[in-house]
Amino acid sequence: MKSVTGRGCARGVAVGALLGASVYDVVIAGANSQALWPPTLVILAGLAAVLWPVPRRPRWLTPQLRTAVPALLSGAFTAVALLTHRPALFGPGEVVILLCLLFVAVRHCPQPWALVCGLLDGTALLALSVRYFQSVQEDETQGLVVAGLALIGLVGGLAGYLRSLDYRRVVAVSQTRRAERLAIAADLHDFVAHHVTGILVQTQVARMMATTRPQQPQELDPVLAGIERAATEALASMRRTVGVLRDTGPDAADRRPVGDLAAIAELTEGFATPGQRVTLRRDPAVSDDLPHEVQAAAFRVVQEALTNVRRHAADAAEVTVRLRRNGDRLEVAVTDDGRGGIQLPDAAHGGGFGLVGLKERVTALGGELHAGPRRGQGWEVRAVFPGKG
Repeated sequence: MKSVTGRGCARGVAVGALLGASVYDVVIAGANSQALWPPTLVILAGLAAVLWPVPRRPRWLTPQLRTAVPALLSGAFTAVALLTHRPALFGPGEVVILLCLLFVAVRHCPQPWALVCGLLDGTALLALSVRYFQSVQEDETQGLVVAGLALIGLVGGLAGYLRSLDYRRVVAVSQTRRAERLAIAADLHDFVAHHVTGILVQTQVARMMATTRPQQPQELDPVLAGIERAATEALASMRRTVGVLRDTGPDAADRRPVGDLAAIAELTEGFATPGQRVTLRRDPAVSDDLPHEVQAAAFRVVQEALTNVRRHAADAAEVTVRLRRNGDRLEVAVTDDGRGGIQLPDAAHGGGFGLVGLKERVTALGGELHAGPRRGQGWEVRAVFPGKG
């Protein structure tokens, strides 16, 4: 609250000083028997361009228009003074207004208008020194030009620096949003594809059972229950992901369904189908206080490996998930004894992007991922993570 009040007070002081300097410009013009309407017109146009409140600013009052019109009026006033050989004094109000407009032009005008409007404001500011050249010495005029160039360089340089920071900020926000979209897409692939693949496999099992054992419909009930559970979990994962997309709060990303070591037990329990057993072997030395990023990556390794078992080795009778400590490293391995005899439709096989994304996730944490055939038969996916605890 104090900082907001302080900024309000500083803004009020700056506006008051600008108004006082502008009034002084008009006063000295009248004291020197000059016509009052030219400097008054320039000052009013400049004050409107600088002080017009943003919420009440009409759309047609663009930064280009705000910065160009007062500069053109000031330049016209200077040109008339030179053509009529009548010295016309200028005061601090017009100088400050032109410097403010130079700042606005360089920082806020779109390209190439930033250069055009900046040159107009800078030229109008430098022209002030020759507006009343007949009443001053040549060396004094040169001093005013040098001072004007210094002010233009200072203000223009500051505005350009802030514009570059704005650009970097926009690029950083764009990259962050892209990374978040990619992460959410990975979530959607990992969770929903896992459940949908399970639905396909269990549907195939149900059709096979209905064909080979039509007299025992009661055996279909566990399979249909598994299909219902997988569909429910897929919908829940989609709802969570969409909820993160719709939520703009700072903690929205923390509610993405990333999983942990405890969730691996639930994952393996819900994976088994009739004729297929899944065993989780967890080393007691594997603690739950590992970094959350490592736990989430370990969960994704198990999830992707189980999904690939359903896609490519649905005939596997034994699937083993191992979590163990290897020194200060966590080792996660998923093995199966499938031969790939049961095939899913080609559209369900995926394009290999799951393992690619998985390797990127594992290596980003300083780990290693291996996927390949086992000795004899079956497949193994093994990841090793650096860990503490």
